[in-house]
Amino acid sequence: MTKADIVNALFENVGLPKKEAEEIIEIILETMKQTFASGDSIKISGFGSFNVRSKRPRRGRNPKTGEDIEITSRKVITFKPSSFLKATVE
Repeated sequence: MTKADIVNALFENVGLPKKEAEEIIEIILETMKQTFASGDSIKISGFGSFNVRSKRPRRGRNPKTGEDIEITSRKVITFKPSSFLKATVE
């Protein structure tokens, strides 16, 4: 599913004009980006939670050459689905 698919779903199911639906989606995604950038988590009831996690630097191996490399520290976003979402998918 793409952003355009979500906009179309809002248009068809809610009756919002496509321009307004697109603006709403953009606001939601921008708010999520800003929240992640500040290191905060997002919890959506009945859907799941997104968390920002820091990973430590570690030793790794280049799979092509077998050469040892240093993997730098970084932040990643993890998602944990709610039990309701898990049950829906199953």
